[in-house]
Amino acid sequence: MLVDADVKALEWFVGTWLAQDELAYEEIFQGKDQHTDNQIKFNLPDRGIAKIFVFRLMYGGSAYAYANDPDFESVKWSENKWQEAIDAFYAKYKGLAAWHTSIYKEVVETGQLRMPTGRVFTFESKPSRFGPKWPRTEILNYPVQGTGADLVAIARILAFQRVKKEKLKTLFVSTVHDSIVCDCPTEEAKYVGQILLESIQATPKRFSELFDVNFDLPLTGEIKIGYNHKQMEDITKEIQIAN
Repeated sequence: MLVDADVKALEWFVGTWLAQDELAYEEIFQGKDQHTDNQIKFNLPDRGIAKIFVFRLMYGGSAYAYANDPDFESVKWSENKWQEAIDAFYAKYKGLAAWHTSIYKEVVETGQLRMPTGRVFTFESKPSRFGPKWPRTEILNYPVQGTGADLVAIARILAFQRVKKEKLKTLFVSTVHDSIVCDCPTEEAKYVGQILLESIQATPKRFSELFDVNFDLPLTGEIKIGYNHKQMEDITKEIQIAN
């Protein structure tokens, strides 16, 4: 049976931590439905569009890209209107806006970007008639994706260590972005789901110990089990109640 553990809102939590955005921190600790709130504040048509809008903007989404995105055909907004939504986002999340500006400036000045973990990303500019052109999307993307990958790797190792210690028959199949996938006997599935959830929740502390930085946001996950990916059942609440 497959067990899939998905780290909940990983990219947003990582971006919030890297940027140290005070409002985003507040929303997370209050358990606020950020996407619904943003839908209202940015005048977006529905929660799903608001969610996609925010995550793409974290990686440098532009008004032109949104206006011409096939996924947003139902919105049919002009570039100017999308730019208003982008401006509203940066006005709300001032810490994230400042961080985007600072890391882009750091790369332009040094060609590199150093993470709190010590990881260093190196970027190259391309010549253009307006001067060197730096890959803004990559500059905004790599820190979040790279740090997220570090967190998921730690969660996977914590879970693997427990599975081995308890001599379970479960096999670790893959890590896909923010998910850890295991293949295990049916009788082990729910328990392995519990191990994965507890490992994700223990990851911030272990990350802080390993890299000597304070990752002070709580992580949690969504756990699904099933005989194939089409028949996955969410058992997160069942595990939480059992604990």
